[in-house]
Amino acid sequence: QEQLVESGGGLAQPGGSLELSCTASGFSLDYYAIGWFRQAPGKEREDVGCMGSAEGSTYYVDSVKGRFTISRDNAKNTVYLQMKSLKPEDTAVYYCAAYRAGGSYCPAILEYDYWGQGTQVTVSS
Repeated sequence: QEQLVESGGGLAQPGGSLELSCTASGFSLDYYAIGWFRQAPGKEREDVGCMGSAEGSTYYVDSVKGRFTISRDNAKNTVYLQMKSLKPEDTAVYYCAAYRAGGSYCPAILEYDYWGQGTQVTVSS
């Protein structure tokens, strides 16, 4: 059974760091683009960034550029979202999603094939 499992969420202080993991089972992430999304209470799910299946093809929304970094370890079948300089407005449930595609393509949110269950990130002093 194909599934994605996120981990690493929790409580961080403003200016702090967290690293989220997204591990796939039942399929290989080698040929998948991975997107990270977040949803704050009362708001729609929004993009955070995406890494295409091709190495080096990474995109971020402006609000997280320079603070968040997506990386992957294909040997561990895992993608990471490293978050630094966290702000209270980063508080949300974070989701990873996978879409089978080669190259640098990152799809629209409705096109993703698999979704994780989400992990809560809370930034507060």
